[in-house]
Amino acid sequence: MISLLIVDDHPVVRDGLRGMFSADQRFDVLGEAADGAEAVAVAQRLEPDVILMDLRMPRTDGVTAITELADRGVPARVLVLTTYDSDSDVLAAIQAGATGYVLKDAPRDELFRAVEAAARGEAVLAPTVATRLMGQVRQPAAEPLSQRELEVLELIAGGMTNREAARQLFISESTVKTYLLQVYAKLGVNDRAAAVATAFAEGYLPARDR
Repeated sequence: MISLLIVDDHPVVRDGLRGMFSADQRFDVLGEAADGAEAVAVAQRLEPDVILMDLRMPRTDGVTAITELADRGVPARVLVLTTYDSDSDVLAAIQAGATGYVLKDAPRDELFRAVEAAARGEAVLAPTVATRLMGQVRQPAAEPLSQRELEVLELIAGGMTNREAARQLFISESTVKTYLLQVYAKLGVNDRAAAVATAFAEGYLPARDR
């Protein structure tokens, strides 16, 4: 039996998922959480096999929670279950440590198979998500950086560490990491040095004085 933790900020969604999985003897729903911070705390306490994680939630989002779970060494597999399949969402979640990414409109049997595969440690991607990810690998998306992503990037370019940038912006260090992952995905790079260089080259950051 595969034990589950359901994470979503909408009670109706949590109730629906709990009812669906509890009705199948292959699964055991251990608990629920309404945001990322609660998910981390509950996962540490209940030790589920798989966490069904929504991405866009108030207070603490899914990518931040996935990052925190990895940082704390929580062994549960995280299967993202969301309505969003944008390039930056997919890459940020996977880079943070998600085992798979499934959309909420997936048929019940497909969702069951995804959870079983995630529990075995297998990568799981919805077909539309896999197509987007392949497109991202072949040609980085030209999605513009948000204002907050630019603020984080400017501080990093100025030599600040993640912790210093977090203090400057009054956000958590894990949230800074999340924004950086989103920047990497949008710029098609893999590290902060490349992100800064690309941002200067593409005009996101003002040219340095020589």
